Formats: sequence, structure tokens, C-alpha cells
Amino acid sequence: MNNRWYKFFKHILIGPFLRLWNRPVYVGAENIPATGSAIMASNHLAVMDSFYFPLVCDRQLTFLAKQEYFTTPGFVGAVQKFFFTSVGQVPIDRTSKDASADALRAGLKVLERGDLLGMYPEGTRSPDGRLYRGKTGVARVALASGADLIPVAMVNTDKANPIGSWIPRPAKVGIIVGKPIKVDPYLAIGDTRKAARALTDRLMLELQQLSGQDYVDQYAADVKKAQADDVPLPPTDRPGSGNPLGI
Repeated sequence: MNNRWYKFFKHILIGPFLRLWNRPVYVGAENIPATGSAIMASNHLAVMDSFYFPLVCDRQLTFLAKQEYFTTPGFVGAVQKFFFTSVGQVPIDRTSKDASADALRAGLKVLERGDLLGMYPEGTRSPDGRLYRGKTGVARVALASGADLIPVAMVNTDKANPIGSWIPRPAKVGIIVGKPIKVDPYLAIGDTRKAARALTDRLMLELQQLSGQDYVDQYAADVKKAQADDVPLPPTDRPGSGNPLGI
């Protein structure tokens, strides 16, 4: 994919400001293939994760974005729709009965073009900066396509773009790209459901090791719903090692 608007936002309108303001530290660029398809699977700390990784990645990324970014009314909604449409992002209705199948089809189309597909296995932003149990959608796309699954750890982006904020704060951010996970051993399991769960759990372990986050073996979306009912946040199931970049 070679999108002119993508380049305009990255190199002229938004990118130069973010490079100066948030001084991104980028590690592991050599793990991204120079050509061909791959799935970039990232932890999700902030809305602007979808800005910071494309900012440093040499190749263009296509993210599966929640449909609300394309349908929100008013001026802010119009700006969001223009931006996400212009840079080639793909809307997904996460409330649909066929949400998983829709995401699978959309993801496969991106990979069939030989492009890089960005996905967030947690399915939503972390409510508190910890890493949560991964949903199997990312793994299902990898198993169906045979594409490598490459873990990407975002570091400190929640400090630069806290929940509810619109203007980034001057916190230094980091992006760490891990080594590709090959799907062949998981295809050999035979049972797609078991293979997807095993591959997802492996991915989340890799993401925790890269990011240093504490891990919670619950879905982030369920925890957010419980928070709305004033249920306390769950305890950590697997402690992390802390900020790997020291930023």
C-alpha cells in the first residue's frame, strides 16, 4: 500500500511534532520484513498507539479500527472519520454478532495484498496499564493466512496519551518489536480452537516479556464493564519486570 495521505500525516502534519514532543525510542526494526505480509500484534495502552508505531515503522500499516472512529457525530467525529479513512484504516463493528468473522475477512484482505496488518489482541485499551488476556482473533487471522505474527510492545504511551486526553503530553515513548512467531507448529495442533488459544497465549507471554507489564488473566473488556459497576480491579496474575527501556 502506498497512501499519499498516510505519508502527509506521517512526514508533514503530525509526525514531526510527535517525534520532537515524545522522542520515540525504537527497538527491533530488523524483525519487520522488508516486503510481504505480516501481522503486527501490539499491546494497547493508548489511542495514540496507532500513531506512534506507524511513526517509526518504515512500511505502511493498516489497522483494524473500531467502527466508532468512523461514525461518531459532530465535528470531532468528522475529523476522526476523515483521518482514519484517509490513511486506509478498516472499520470493524465490535458489537456485531459476526464481529469475529468480519475481522477475519478484513484482516485476510489486507494480508492478501502483501501489507502489514496491525491488530490489538487485548481487543481494547488496558484500563490500568497492565497487560490483559488476549482474544483469539489475531491468532485466527494468523492461522488462516499463514502470516508471521510479530509482537510489538508499546511503552509509556499511556503516559503520553492518558485515557480521556486529546493532546499528547511530553512523555518519552518506546516501541519494541519482537522476533516473529511462526504459525506452523500451531497449525499442526489440528484443532483450530485449541491452536488459536495456544498461539494467543504464546503471543501474550512474548508481549509481557517485551513490555515488562504485569499480566492479568482476564479480558480487559470484562474488567471495564465491572469497573462501571464499581467492582475493584483484579489482582495481577503474573508480575512483569518493569519498564524495559528505563524511560
